Amino acid sequence: MPFDSLKPLAGRTLEAALNRALALDAEARDGLRALDGRSVALHVAAPPLALQVTVAGDRLRVGPVEAGREADLSVRSTLGGLLSQLPALMGRGLRNDNAPPVGKLRIEGDADLARRLQRLAERFDPDWQQPFAAVFGDVLGVQIANAVRAALRHARDAGGAFAANAAEYVTEESRDVVGRDELNAFYDDVDTLRDDVERIAARVGRLRGARA
Repeated sequence: MPFDSLKPLAGRTLEAALNRALALDAEARDGLRALDGRSVALHVAAPPLALQVTVAGDRLRVGPVEAGREADLSVRSTLGGLLSQLPALMGRGLRNDNAPPVGKLRIEGDADLARRLQRLAERFDPDWQQPFAAVFGDVLGVQIANAVRAALRHARDAGGAFAANAAEYVTEESRDVVGRDELNAFYDDVDTLRDDVERIAARVGRLRGARA
């Protein structure tokens, strides 16, 4: 596939991005040293992707899944299931249990390693001011970093408000999409109808047996 030729470049880009982020959090780098040599294999169903992230000292190495060697932790997911876990990777804990299921996510292997990685992700707190201060100086760099953070926060809030308004419109006004509560009520009605049909079928079966 044409995409195959881009995978090595994508892997190197991802490795560089991960290590740049880790460089901004000394505590996270120290936590990684205790996991030296451990590896996590990630398999995405569609598009078909497989990569392995290995801890090398206080850095991460990204490459193809090593044949004949089982990773300490294996994550298999659809793209939707993987994206739904991004809040957890950003240190916000696991996704809301009340949220509708998105894709599939299956984790196999060392449960203790999974818990340690989750704790590292939750405590991940990079110093985003550092790169700005290194380029623009301590005073101007901090001000620029704060301005960028405020702009991103405003964009996130505005985007969230727009998404909420759009969701309300398509569910309440245009009725193009069924709301979650209404959909759950429909599922409950279907389950009730199914149970009623099964009871009627059982009763008909008993009546036929009695007549025979």
